[in-house]
Amino acid sequence: MSVKVHIRQGFQGFDLDVNFETPAGLTVLFGSSGSGKTSVINAVAGLSRPAQSRIVVNGEVLSDSAAGRWVPPHQRSLGYVFQEGRLFPHMNVRKNLLYGNGLAKGRAEVASLEQVVEILGIGSLLERRPAELSGGEKQRVAIGRALLARPKLILADEPLAALDEPRKAEILPYFERLRDEFSLPILYVTHSIAEVARLATTVVALKDGKVDRVGLAAEVLSDPSFTPMGPRAVGAVLDAKVVTHHEDGLTELSANGVALMLPQLSHAIGDQVRVRVAAHDVILSREAPKGLSALNIVEGRVQSVRSGGGPGAIVSVDTKAGRILARITRRSAMALALEEGVICYAVMKSVSVAPQDIGAR
Repeated sequence: MSVKVHIRQGFQGFDLDVNFETPAGLTVLFGSSGSGKTSVINAVAGLSRPAQSRIVVNGEVLSDSAAGRWVPPHQRSLGYVFQEGRLFPHMNVRKNLLYGNGLAKGRAEVASLEQVVEILGIGSLLERRPAELSGGEKQRVAIGRALLARPKLILADEPLAALDEPRKAEILPYFERLRDEFSLPILYVTHSIAEVARLATTVVALKDGKVDRVGLAAEVLSDPSFTPMGPRAVGAVLDAKVVTHHEDGLTELSANGVALMLPQLSHAIGDQVRVRVAAHDVILSREAPKGLSALNIVEGRVQSVRSGGGPGAIVSVDTKAGRILARITRRSAMALALEEGVICYAVMKSVSVAPQDIGAR
């Protein structure tokens, strides 16, 4: 399963020119406001008609301006999750869920109503009207409606943007299940680094209407030159496995054999997880530190030192656990004589990793 997108469209003061192909899984369209994310997803949905486009989903051509082909939105077999639930206020949850299903007769079923209700935990909500639901509950229903529309592709346009942090934490696991349990490509728009790190199989980074880079989430986020949201958003992603839950409230992970301690996770022993480590939460030492309160000390070798225009530098350290980025001052980098090939130790406080930075892999 794949999605191929080629779009060229001029706007006042802005030119959109993107060309990318993504494999199965959850592809994040990532970039700052005004980078072209929503313009791309609306073109894929058929909500806009670019001057030049070729859009192919799982081998089906939805748009080809050169050949004069353009499939209207209601015939594209897509599920769309918007920033707000956009539920029909006069219908209860059950009828909202089944609305798209009724328009999709003849297409292969992705999931049954019973499966969707169980996966999203909305059995108690079926007879309620949207006005009686919280923001998180509305988004769960919207996800269910998209699944029941028997889609070939699911589009999600910043689906967590309108939610507060507790509601975002509530919804993220459902997108993880959507990614992992259904053989559906998902095109997901966000400008949140945390959502990219937690959800993305593939990242398509946009900048000023152009594709800046395409790649696996861990590869893109661990590139020290990738700073679209500013240096404070820089960080790396480590793959790890839950080893044990300790009685003192810590969970022990193994990242390729390297032990990491984090505040207790809800994941079961043996689960594979992704851990995003922010660069500004990592300090470096040339010698193995002793007498520190920090529990995570990982030996590695400097891969690069990248200095910006200000006082800071991003140091990329290759370790057995994976690549780790550290944001330190240029003065510190010089004082430690950090350069390519130098052995050093990355130090990370357990409590510096937030729950939203940990997700299923």
